[in-house]
Amino acid sequence: QVQVVESGGGLVQPGGSLRLSCAASGSFSSTLAMNWYRQAPGEERKLVASLSTSNTENYADSVKGRFAISTNEARNSVFLQMNRLEPDDSGVYYCNVGYIIRRGTSWRNRNAWGPGTQVTVSS
Repeated sequence: QVQVVESGGGLVQPGGSLRLSCAASGSFSSTLAMNWYRQAPGEERKLVASLSTSNTENYADSVKGRFAISTNEARNSVFLQMNRLEPDDSGVYYCNVGYIIRRGTSWRNRNAWGPGTQVTVSS
């Protein structure tokens, strides 16, 4: 079973920065796309940033130029550097990691969600 855990959330003033981390652990062959989502109270979960299997980055328009997604060499962790934070960036941030597992002689694609980490941007 693969587990995903986020960390690094907290309370920050507008204009400040936070760095979120997400670690995937368990039995898997390799990771695929790695994504960060945000869910504000009363709203749907929305994609904020994604990193493809080939490490191509994509961002929601609202965070372009302020957020940066990255991974480590082992590609079992994903990070989200958030700069110039705004109150609208507040919410619970979830990490979603795609991965490959082996089942007998075949391979399966799966993905796992973390429990989320709260980010609050307020003065």
